[in-house]
Amino acid sequence: MKVLRSLVFNVFFFAWLAFVLVVMVLFLPLPRRVMQNAVRVWTHVMGFGLKVIIGLDYEVRGRQHIPPGGVIFACKHQSAWETMAFHILFSDTSYVIKKELFAVPLFGWYARKCQSIAVDRAGGGAALRRLIRDARTQIAAGRPLVIFPEGTRMAPGTAGAYHPGVFALYKQARAPVVPVALNSGLFWGRRQFVKHPGVMVIEFLDAMPDGLERHQFMAELEKRVEAASEGLADEARSRFNLTP
Repeated sequence: MKVLRSLVFNVFFFAWLAFVLVVMVLFLPLPRRVMQNAVRVWTHVMGFGLKVIIGLDYEVRGRQHIPPGGVIFACKHQSAWETMAFHILFSDTSYVIKKELFAVPLFGWYARKCQSIAVDRAGGGAALRRLIRDARTQIAAGRPLVIFPEGTRMAPGTAGAYHPGVFALYKQARAPVVPVALNSGLFWGRRQFVKHPGVMVIEFLDAMPDGLERHQFMAELEKRVEAASEGLADEARSRFNLTP
């Protein structure tokens, strides 16, 4: 049954994605907010499909840890779900994405229109300055900014190298950094055809304290995110009888 449900969802996922990618061309001449709302509609419908077809829902914890105004979410990355989730949870979100994605036809156009922020790991100091400048613009507008410090999806129980761009934002973007843990990879794993029913949990943790040096910040951020994510994974395995 999981295989059949996953097949139906994948057909739905790519059909809905193709439809939206074509239709959103019409919104390119319009204000940014129109495109942003179109993206939110896409993500909400995708979330509805997950719930109805797969039986996969989500739960949010720790909202009390989100300060008002502009904030930087340093999020664990396990699944495609969290690339959509912040559009579902917040009305106007900006993502930090790999520069290469801007070159993808249609998707790259829409990412630019929504003012996603490009990160160029090979760009050196100039790329870092652009990252900080663009982040300040989004934060000044009161938008949550999402960055995946590992830069790519990692399987539950594993951690990639945390890249220093998040520390640069912490030091210079003038906004609190809130670590975010989750267990989405247990239900919608990277390059896994089968999706599992259950409840994904995304948890906002206490904001990082001010005044940390680079090695302190990076070590503490990784410790908080990884420990909380592993706790959520253990809870999900027990609750939904998932194999490690």
